[in-house]
Amino acid sequence: MKIQAGISALALCFALATPAQADAFDEYGADQCENCRTIIVTGASTGYVAQDIVTATKTDTPILDVPQTIHVVTRAQIDDQAQYSLGDVLRYVPGATVGQGEGNRDQITLRGQNTTADFFLDGVRDDVQYYRGLYNVERVEILKGPYALIFGRGGGGGIINRVQKTPVADESFGAARASINSFGGWDLSADLNAPLGSRAAVRLNATYEALESDRAHVDGERYAWNPYVAVDLSDDWKLGLSYEYVHDDRVPDRGVPSIATAAGQPNIPVRGYDRLFFGIPGLNRTTLEAHIAKLRLDGQLAENLKFTSTLLYGDYDKLYVNAFANGAATAANTVVLDAYSDPTTRENMIAQANLIWDVATGALEHKLLFGIEYGDQKTHNMRFNRVFTPGNVFSLTNPVYPLVGFTTPSRNTVSDVAFFSAYAQDQIGIGAHFDMVIGVRYDHFRINGTDFIPAIDRDFARSDAKVSPRFGLIWKPQENVSVYSSYSRSFLPRSGDQFVSLTTTQENLAPEKFTNYELGAKWDIRPNLNVTAALFQLDRSNATTPDPANPLTSINIGKTRTKGVELALAGRVLPDWQLSVGYTWQDGALRGNDSVRLAQLPRHQFSLWNRYDVNDALGVGLGLIHQSSQFAAIRTSATTTRLPSYTRVDAALFYDVSEKVQLQANVENLFDTDYFADAHNNNNITPGAPINGRVTVRVKF
Repeated sequence: MKIQAGISALALCFALATPAQADAFDEYGADQCENCRTIIVTGASTGYVAQDIVTATKTDTPILDVPQTIHVVTRAQIDDQAQYSLGDVLRYVPGATVGQGEGNRDQITLRGQNTTADFFLDGVRDDVQYYRGLYNVERVEILKGPYALIFGRGGGGGIINRVQKTPVADESFGAARASINSFGGWDLSADLNAPLGSRAAVRLNATYEALESDRAHVDGERYAWNPYVAVDLSDDWKLGLSYEYVHDDRVPDRGVPSIATAAGQPNIPVRGYDRLFFGIPGLNRTTLEAHIAKLRLDGQLAENLKFTSTLLYGDYDKLYVNAFANGAATAANTVVLDAYSDPTTRENMIAQANLIWDVATGALEHKLLFGIEYGDQKTHNMRFNRVFTPGNVFSLTNPVYPLVGFTTPSRNTVSDVAFFSAYAQDQIGIGAHFDMVIGVRYDHFRINGTDFIPAIDRDFARSDAKVSPRFGLIWKPQENVSVYSSYSRSFLPRSGDQFVSLTTTQENLAPEKFTNYELGAKWDIRPNLNVTAALFQLDRSNATTPDPANPLTSINIGKTRTKGVELALAGRVLPDWQLSVGYTWQDGALRGNDSVRLAQLPRHQFSLWNRYDVNDALGVGLGLIHQSSQFAAIRTSATTTRLPSYTRVDAALFYDVSEKVQLQANVENLFDTDYFADAHNNNNITPGAPINGRVTVRVKF
């Protein structure tokens, strides 16, 4: 029934399609034709390079003039690499480590800071735990270092911002994509745009994915659609209204456990069981129903004064039921299983408004940003513990899955988070060669909640008021080169990312604080080719981490420091050769105790993706990811699990049958490398997929 609903929705999309000028756009609207007019402006990109950044900085600022590290993955690169998830995208972003997310959500480590909530949609908080799609995304922006001035709480190591596709005036166009992979998964998607008179347009994106995996019992489905209407209210005012529906139903997979090696040495992931499912077939399941509406109003109050505003409403209903390995495998090839059920509902209402004022005072030019933000987030979360029949000891060599029942809830909390923020920033142009960025943000964060478990039955509450500064100095020895230094700070309340609990101890603790120092340089070799380099140091105080002995609880570890070097080159090296390459060296530890190492922080990361067009019809792609070894959890003992280093090679072939039809073949893990892709903790580790292929057909009409 669900499959039929998804296919019916896509059929409707195709039925609504109208003829188009084939050359007006590339598939999904990245780099539309020069004469096409985007009603809601989100920034420009060419090939693998983004020229400026709007939604993430809230001012129309060239990336060259932003004094922090920014990595942008454009729609062109997303399509060339056949990427379907944020995890796919971020594996090619050095300095970002993809987490397992317990098989039910996006989770990422940036500069040593792990998060499930530092995700944004067009600059607005999108912090619910789920898998975010790319079907309606123009590009993905990864901003490194604390960004509290623009985004508020969290964002200690950086944030991930998805930029949504917007309607285009003046042109009707359509595109469809179909693909199938070697595991048996397949998908259909459509992207349609049509003017509504001379001052409005509608864009509709829709997708259906049948999910399959090399892992036994791991499959699912996902479908979503997103109509977006934009209107020119006048020459100076623009209105956009977007609604997205997401349905996701899949089997969560928490991978394989670790196993001990020699005494006093790190545990390693167990090998030889890459297909064995350490959950329980028919029990493990995660579902999501999401309704996300966004209203945006932009206008020109005066010649040099702009107004932007966004109102986002989201309603999310999620269920997560899972069984998983809850310890290391023994020498007898057994492991203990655990399980729980975790339903969550959340309702988000977030509003923000900004004034951008361009003004000169004497010899100084100012771009002033004034903004306010208000949000209300209501969450209800429960957790049910398990009863195994006959027991929870699982044999790797003779697997027999037990039966599981669930008891009365061990957690039943409701919480209401309300926050208000006001911020101001001045981007100051000082002559021809110097810019300065000075800003400050005030955040008031309040959480009220109740834990209804009879043994606890208590209310909890906490309020925090924090000021987050930002300072950057930019020297431009020539127009296309910038050298910068920056200081920024952020904070995370004790309720953490997801507001599901707040213990008596946590209520009395100060928020975690993140302070970033960065020195870097950016060089636009050409408008479509740039290089960046940065040195950084990120200090975190009052830090907490999941307890390796009990991952459902957190422990305080004190102060940590991450330092590193980041290098990147992106763009068109030759007329027929596009490239995106990056390298990051990072080191993170507890201050004063270098033996305590941060989790999921490989010292070396390198990625390379390039596409070469042999002629007008034929192109080839080649990619490489290298990641050095990393600890699956914070290293507090000699036996903390270490994931080995790996190098993976990917490849692609592109063939244009005509101006309207393109064939594409992608091969992931070309040399069938045996590796471990990510982890959640010491004993939930995901084996990397073996060699697999995907064939894609794209049609423009």
